[in-house]
Amino acid sequence: MSNVTYYDTHAHFEGSPAETVALMERAFAAGVCRIVAVGGSAGLNAGALAAARAYPENVRLALGFDRDQAGSAEPGVFADTLRQLAGHAALAAVGETGMDFHYRPETADAQCALFAAQLRLADEWGLPVVIHTREADEATLRVLDETPWRGDCLRGVIHCFTGDKDFARQLLDRQMAISFSGIVTFRNADRLRESAAFVPDERLLIETDTPFLAPVPVRGQRNEPAFVTHVAACLAEVRQTTAGRVAELTSLNARKLFG
Repeated sequence: MSNVTYYDTHAHFEGSPAETVALMERAFAAGVCRIVAVGGSAGLNAGALAAARAYPENVRLALGFDRDQAGSAEPGVFADTLRQLAGHAALAAVGETGMDFHYRPETADAQCALFAAQLRLADEWGLPVVIHTREADEATLRVLDETPWRGDCLRGVIHCFTGDKDFARQLLDRQMAISFSGIVTFRNADRLRESAAFVPDERLLIETDTPFLAPVPVRGQRNEPAFVTHVAACLAEVRQTTAGRVAELTSLNARKLFG
């Protein structure tokens, strides 16, 4: 195992138990010692639960319903489902949730309502929120502003951030951490790398978004937590530091956020 250790703050577990074992072994060999298993649908929530139960010392759990579920039921139904799931698991976060107007702009209102319901639930439970936002900057900020937050700690993380420095600044002002995925390594991601250089040390996180968005130099492969090392290496170059330093500070931030 590498002397440097990493914390992948966003991975989805969809495979068989044997596939999860192999994936985790490769992660450990790469120095990835902590992972947040993230839900988003009934299937993804089940996969996250299974991974967290199989590796309680290494995997933290986030359960939620994402934008693709919006409109299929009332927000209260999803909230009740999460309450039932939370009764059988130790949650570290609610998510992923949020909004994506790229593919389904016609469900924008339903996405906002589902997002707000999960923000309220996270506030009630005193947990951070794992948020997806794509082509929904204004709506995301509006829902964050309209949903009360009683704590003085971070509200959560914008995962797989793809925005510019202005959007990053507005999210930081709203008590959010910002996580970068393999997209930051892509050749056409200069604007995103500018954002990555801008985010302060204490709000920076890294992730894979497994099984999606494998980073350069493994782009095109099925992503997995072991590949978060490539994200850290890119951020080290962008921020003019070392991969070890990026691993250290992002691991510290992840432990503070997810417990």
